[in-house]
Amino acid sequence: MPGYELINKKEKQAVIDLFDEGGVLFAHGFQNKRKHFHVREFEKKICKKVNSKYALAVSSGSAAVKIALKTVGVRAGDEVITQAFNFIACVEAILEIGAIPIICNIDKTLNMDIDELGKIITPKTKAILAVHMLGVPADMLSINQLAKKYNIPVVEDNCEALGSFIGKKYAGTVADIGVLSFDFGKTITTGEGGALLTNKKLYDKFAREYRDHGHECNPKFPRGMDTRKIQGFNYRMSEMQAVVGKVQLSKLDKIIRDSKARYKCLEPIFKSKCRPIVKNTFPNYDTFIFHEVNANIRKKVIEILNKEKFGTKNLPDAIDWHSAHRWDHLLSKDTINKIRKSDMLLTESIAIPIFL
Repeated sequence: MPGYELINKKEKQAVIDLFDEGGVLFAHGFQNKRKHFHVREFEKKICKKVNSKYALAVSSGSAAVKIALKTVGVRAGDEVITQAFNFIACVEAILEIGAIPIICNIDKTLNMDIDELGKIITPKTKAILAVHMLGVPADMLSINQLAKKYNIPVVEDNCEALGSFIGKKYAGTVADIGVLSFDFGKTITTGEGGALLTNKKLYDKFAREYRDHGHECNPKFPRGMDTRKIQGFNYRMSEMQAVVGKVQLSKLDKIIRDSKARYKCLEPIFKSKCRPIVKNTFPNYDTFIFHEVNANIRKKVIEILNKEKFGTKNLPDAIDWHSAHRWDHLLSKDTINKIRKSDMLLTESIAIPIFL
């Protein structure tokens, strides 16, 4: 269930209150015109909810991925391993830094194939970008074990699985840095927006400065005379996004609970065709995916879903933007040929959105 389905008078009132208390939409300064720093409050609420020491609100999940990669030390020419089923932003973020995307095939969970991951790590690998696709956590225990063996940092893309668990920890908090997205189709939404999660103070410091043109937010100086040590850019979240985000975050438990109830209604129908879930992980029930090798059956199911106005979610309606095998404008022919089997798995899968 996407958060936009639950937008109501509470989000509207939060925006009205923002204007009534001064109407400052920028997250910094203007102390004499405002009563709150809503982005900072949103960050604190995220930390409390998912039990992360630090949370950094940014302009989008895509920006969060790029910032996370730079924070763990990825530089131009480095290799970053990610998976064949993800949103195109992951590969774009790698390329934006000047790094080289190395694409790992997926297994039947539709997340990173751990056996292949162990074979494609090289001395040039400077980060692993694991993705919890469409609400289902990847095998982070195995990924973290491999990363530790080779001393490689892990970025956990949790843009599509907020509220899911790996053991007793929220997904997004079990690697070096986790990434969230709050775009309009996500579990909770601020329209656009995202966040980074980490327990490492130095990572939070670098990311916080990089997000804001290098501003150190030094309390000894006014913003116009602030100190700086690194090159940054503008990936800031606005106060208007943050007030909506705070309301949406308060609805997260209901979203997960209601989504689970609907998801569980579908499981007995599809039985062995259901997407496998890694042991000791718990999805956020964002999307129900099943596998069907028979093309005629897939066609009929999709026709019924469209006729009933459910549609599908990414598979197959937006597969071109979620299967790296189809990104010949970004990846080499050799890379695309190596991940053909992942595209086949995705082609034979149907994703049903969990709506109200």
